[in-house]
Amino acid sequence: MNATDGQAEPRSLADRFGIESGMVVMEMGYDQDVDEDLRDVLIDRCGELVEEDTDEVVDVVLLWWRDGDGDLVETLIDALTPLADNGLVWLLTPKAGREGHVEPSEVSESAPTAGLQQTSTVNAGRDWTASRLVTPRSAKVRR
Repeated sequence: MNATDGQAEPRSLADRFGIESGMVVMEMGYDQDVDEDLRDVLIDRCGELVEEDTDEVVDVVLLWWRDGDGDLVETLIDALTPLADNGLVWLLTPKAGREGHVEPSEVSESAPTAGLQQTSTVNAGRDWTASRLVTPRSAKVRR
């Protein structure tokens, strides 16, 4: 008997994404190629996803991004505008070999320029990878 067997992995993508009931989740970059199963799981957990023109302060930004979508740094900066101080951005990019694939180096170079730090990457479905981006703690902590 191992008490941690059931705790080794989160039970759903909503758990992996840290989405909880009552959180405000903004979606950016929606198009016909997004993973509808992932969206459904997140909507089931938090309720409606708000659009990028919201006036609300949001807990999480779900950003679908493909090669050719424009300037990633500018879009990440735009994603920060409605984000709560302790909020985070999930940057979803097509996996290698999929149309619109974004090189990991583009993410790792763009995030710090926008004032974000990549903390983890998760498999977000058959065609998408998600990178968790947060404001670095050093930027939040004042001594």
